[in-house]
Amino acid sequence: MDKNQSGSSDVAFTATVKAIQARKGSRRSYAQMEEKGGWTTVITPELADFTAAQTSVFLATANAEGQPYIQHRGGPPGFLRVLDDKTIGFVFAGNRQYITQGNLADNPKAYLFLIDYAHRQRIKIWGTARVVEGDVELMKKLMPEGYRARPEQVIFFTVSAWSANCPQHIPQRFDAADVAAALANRDRRIAALEAEIRSLRENARSA
Repeated sequence: MDKNQSGSSDVAFTATVKAIQARKGSRRSYAQMEEKGGWTTVITPELADFTAAQTSVFLATANAEGQPYIQHRGGPPGFLRVLDDKTIGFVFAGNRQYITQGNLADNPKAYLFLIDYAHRQRIKIWGTARVVEGDVELMKKLMPEGYRARPEQVIFFTVSAWSANCPQHIPQRFDAADVAAALANRDRRIAALEAEIRSLRENARSA
């Protein structure tokens, strides 16, 4: 299976979108991208690594009437599990409103938005999703070790196409745990240097 398929960007670039692109002057550049193969349609090793490192994801769905809904999901690195070159699975523990599940029952089209603020990277993934309920063994398999959330069900997301955005306008932010670890390393280094200075001063006085 080719990693790129002609017309893969049509999942987002509808005829109406293309008409607007033509009117506003960007259609030519996107047409050139499409001629080269379009967007990637399978999960590459690079995307798999990026996905596995994420601690949050935005999942977008829409109901039968087209009303959109975006839900944030979070967890430790690895809670988003790449199962094969087309499928991402994760355990779902929500707020018991079941809007996402209801939307997917009526309309399987879905969208994942991944953003890494520290490295100013973002990935957009179009596809379809389905909910699997009652499979305890599957939830155990996908549940990250040590994660204390209570799983309710599993979502399987099948990738249709994905695209990476440029870092422009992405604010650089850092995870609190990473900042705390960096500060702790700094403090240990300062303590070691202060101890070394004291030792040098004591040696100088006794010389």
